[in-house]
Amino acid sequence: MSLFAMGFLLVILQPSTGQFPRACANTPSLLRKECCPPWDGDGSPCGELSRRGSCQNILLSQAPLGPQFPFSGVDDREDWPSVFYNRTCKCEGNFMGFSCGECKFGFSGSNCTERRLRTRRNIFQLTTSEKDKFLAYLNLAKNTPSQDYVIATGTYSQMNNGSNPMFRNINVYDLFVWMHYYASRDTLLGGSNVWRDIDFAHEAPGFLPWHRVFLLMWEREIQKITGDENFTIPYWDWRDAEDCVVCTDEYMGGRHPTNPNLLSPASFFFSWQVICTRSEEYNSQQALCNATSEGPILRNPGNNDKSRTPRLPSSAEVEFCLSLTQYESGSMDKMANYSFRNTLEGFADPRTAISNISQSGLHNALHIYMNGSMSQVQGSANDPVFVLHHAFVDSIFERWLRRHRPMLEVYPAANAPIGHNRENYMVPFIPLYRNGEFFKPSRELGYDYEYLQEPALDSFQEFLIPYLEQARQIWAWLVGAAVIGGIVTAVLTGLILACWKKRRGTASEIQPLLTESEDYNNMCYQSNF
Repeated sequence: MSLFAMGFLLVILQPSTGQFPRACANTPSLLRKECCPPWDGDGSPCGELSRRGSCQNILLSQAPLGPQFPFSGVDDREDWPSVFYNRTCKCEGNFMGFSCGECKFGFSGSNCTERRLRTRRNIFQLTTSEKDKFLAYLNLAKNTPSQDYVIATGTYSQMNNGSNPMFRNINVYDLFVWMHYYASRDTLLGGSNVWRDIDFAHEAPGFLPWHRVFLLMWEREIQKITGDENFTIPYWDWRDAEDCVVCTDEYMGGRHPTNPNLLSPASFFFSWQVICTRSEEYNSQQALCNATSEGPILRNPGNNDKSRTPRLPSSAEVEFCLSLTQYESGSMDKMANYSFRNTLEGFADPRTAISNISQSGLHNALHIYMNGSMSQVQGSANDPVFVLHHAFVDSIFERWLRRHRPMLEVYPAANAPIGHNRENYMVPFIPLYRNGEFFKPSRELGYDYEYLQEPALDSFQEFLIPYLEQARQIWAWLVGAAVIGGIVTAVLTGLILACWKKRRGTASEIQPLLTESEDYNNMCYQSNF
């Protein structure tokens, strides 16, 4: 109980990171379309007096989008966050946050100048006390109200374009459940009509960067409410697992003795209530999830549809996925072939990389295998196994980045599904993050994975892969440079030989020209190249 008391005390003192800042969830801010709260350190908007940032107009990407969403102006998430705010804090240097009161991921200190590198570890490598602390931290987050953030319970139109704010409080854990729901929910078109082919966090290039930010923010919130600055999310390495080995009362909750769809009464999470799981009900009411409790966590691992997901992913499937050289391809959605992102997400066969939406591979396979709250996209974050699973998915993304060392330009700049272009802001995060900002190695963001810190080279071929891939990306420039270099060398060699021959000439009528004409002499040492 002392841990819970400490957490509630600290939450009063610590800022949070999340969705709608409480300071901006009011009529004046919505009508002005401005979210530039004062920084507590000096009382000025965005900490401007301390040169931490300033209130500026949001610059939205004008790059064209893919054809998957044929509407405009019907969804609050279009051109996020401009429907709600078109002015926010733009932070300088290593400062970050909705008021520029925090440090960027990977930095710390009063001026955000100190580098930090934390290590995410395999949950089965944690000591008993470390594992118990992790479970207690999750429980604390489930019971700690977010001090700085609220959730929207209505659309901007239902808020009468800002004059009637509709927001409510939420605990820290459920704040992240709600954000995952909000990013993946259907578009409400009025009446009973919805548009389902839309998702700002899945089925497109932003899937991996979006969840990378999501985990970083989640991790930071735990650090804040506990005061444990060294906390990191553990991961579950599910490769070749025969069953859900984390589904025990010692870890993430065992099976109920009489109802296989529920968790054991001896589990940390038996009493947890889920939110945002009734998408059809919200759609029929043309309403948003308001975070009302909707029952216990459901989970029945292994009793899923075997024709769709026969087993958990294998090491061989992960290795094949990592061998794919294209991050994204084709339509850049769940129909993409030979796409690393689509194969890892699980819409493409992990043995061929050909799209097959009737099957669920890799990331999707584990969600389906859990056969419960995890198996519905919008509410999947209700099950705490979600955190362990996505930490490991992120580690596979990290392995691909380190192996292939892609340039930022590899991430699509245009024609991706709505919200997924490189310069689009991720829904529904405030402060704002662009997709492309997190298409980079994790160590630049302040974290690493234990099993990747000293990677052993499997073979000389694996050692060469990054360099061969870089050469493939710039081969045209290399060839061009070689051709130009050859031409320059040939011209210079010819000029030098010509000069040398003339200097050796002995005819008396030629020799005076070499000494009298300075311009002629100098041409032997000049080149337009």
